[in-house]
Amino acid sequence: VVGGRAGAYESKLKEARDIAMEEMKTFARQKNANAIVGIDVDYEVVREGMLMVAVSGTAVRI
Repeated sequence: VVGGRAGAYESKLKEARDIAMEEMKTFARQKNANAIVGIDVDYEVVREGMLMVAVSGTAVRI
């Protein structure tokens, strides 16, 4: 957001990121991993009013 912060928009981005992170943690646990390294978070505008959040990382057992 140029020139300021949009509270409602930021809140939705955080919510989407948190959901994606929790899903990644669930998948890692299913693979018997206890950590995730190299986490990357990407945001993509799919169309007006729709945003996609993608997270990726490598599940490892330490």
